[in-house]
Amino acid sequence: MLVDMVIDGIDVPEDGAAPVDHVAELLERVAGGDETAFARLYDLLSPRVFGLILRVLVNRAQSEEVLQEVFLEVWQSASRFAPNRGQGRSWVLTIAHRKAVDRVRSSQASADRDVRAGFRDLEVPFDGVAEQVELSIEGSRVAAALSALPSAQREALTLAYYGGYSQSEIAALVGAPLGTIKTRMRDGLTRLRAEMGVNA
Repeated sequence: MLVDMVIDGIDVPEDGAAPVDHVAELLERVAGGDETAFARLYDLLSPRVFGLILRVLVNRAQSEEVLQEVFLEVWQSASRFAPNRGQGRSWVLTIAHRKAVDRVRSSQASADRDVRAGFRDLEVPFDGVAEQVELSIEGSRVAAALSALPSAQREALTLAYYGGYSQSEIAALVGAPLGTIKTRMRDGLTRLRAEMGVNA
């Protein structure tokens, strides 16, 4: 005894006869405004369509929204289905996949806009000229204060802060004990603060 199978709206006869695409038949009726055919089409394909959308979106709530959008488009555009170009089920699944991908792109674009807007809101206006002037003035003040220091203190501070040397390296460079260099730097910083009017 041969038993026919129905898979997603397609009759697959066991006797080798050509399969019958019930989805295509339903789409033709939906194109004519048949609400009963639309309900049958929804019942037949919505589980498969929802599964496809959920695999793309992962988010169940968004997937449910997109499912409704897919079947709204099917209702509105069923007349564009061409049975000679493929199966009805494939046509509906193609719409579903496109809608799901569009939702991913839309969500990503929205997230990107939010990030850009957030960074734009956080940006502090930058005035490069004003900063250069401030640095120049500050540099002049430091240079004037350094020139007022005794030469040994000025040398130690200049080597440390402008030369990038450690206290041990300065001691080796100038031929003085490490303790002496530490004292020169401490005393030099104290005088430098006083010269610049900075409280410790």
